[in-house]
Amino acid sequence: MRVLLVEDAPGLGEAVREQIADDGHAVDWVQRLDYARNTVRTTPYDLILLDLMLPDGRGLDFLRQQRAAGDVTPVIILTAQDQISDRIAGLNAGADDYLVKPFDLFELSARVAAVGRRYSGNPNPQIKLGDLQVDMSARTVQRGSATVDLTAREWALFEAFVQRPSALLSKSQLEERLYAFGAEIESNTIEVYISRLRKKLGRELIETVRGMGYRLMSA
Repeated sequence: MRVLLVEDAPGLGEAVREQIADDGHAVDWVQRLDYARNTVRTTPYDLILLDLMLPDGRGLDFLRQQRAAGDVTPVIILTAQDQISDRIAGLNAGADDYLVKPFDLFELSARVAAVGRRYSGNPNPQIKLGDLQVDMSARTVQRGSATVDLTAREWALFEAFVQRPSALLSKSQLEERLYAFGAEIESNTIEVYISRLRKKLGRELIETVRGMGYRLMSA
């Protein structure tokens, strides 16, 4: 997924960015709401991780503005405000989840994955694709009794297809899912990862539509 992190605390921001990146997601990190507003105008995100107290305003106001404008991008609030009234206000403003600081980074990973599954239209973490059994929560793939090992990048690319079964995904769309701003991307990077997935999961699983992109074949 392509994730926007809005967090002004350097230590926490760096830790969250590293955790989400290690999960295979592309993360853009900003520390002010004006930067966040500019970024969402130009970049389609799959998820926003939002602090509530920023140097130039309140995250809750930003969230309300986004929802009022029709933006349905899922949002997980990350905040030290732990009162029940704060949680209710966040959820009523349009947040999809609410995590109180300090939080466990692995719990954050699990919540990110859960929100991603909900918005992909299939909240069930267990998916069957041909002879493959996929556990989206555990991030594992089984063929019979054997585990198919995927790297973080391979999983992130595979997840992009699983979340949009049979949809045609262009090379640029896949690059946006995998890489943050400023990352150096070689011209054949997506092709290399597609080739690796086919070797591990089966050549028939991902179809190439010449000149247009790729799609996951129906089970």
